[in-house]
Amino acid sequence: MSAVPLHRLAHARAGDKGNRLNLALIAHRAEDWPLLAEQVTEARVLALFAHRGATAVRRYDLPGLRAFNFVVEDVLQGGVNGALNLDGHGKTLSFLLLGLEVALPEAAG
Repeated sequence: MSAVPLHRLAHARAGDKGNRLNLALIAHRAEDWPLLAEQVTEARVLALFAHRGATAVRRYDLPGLRAFNFVVEDVLQGGVNGALNLDGHGKTLSFLLLGLEVALPEAAG
């Protein structure tokens, strides 16, 4: 097995509404979708965003699109209008997700 960043296997889109982050994760190749389904879990995504105060993650599987939709609660520090940080927009957080490491069999990727 070898560890690779998620961006090697997928791309992401993100948006925000209030204090809720919406992340779409789309596999580049259909054959990678099952591996992503196994490894990019709600628990791993919640742990990834824990430092930002995330309280819950829901994952919606979209196998026909080789995609997932993650809804992350309480992660935007109050939202764009309420956050004291420079950029509270959800779109900037897709890069954090794409840095998550996944394990590949040696022959894959």
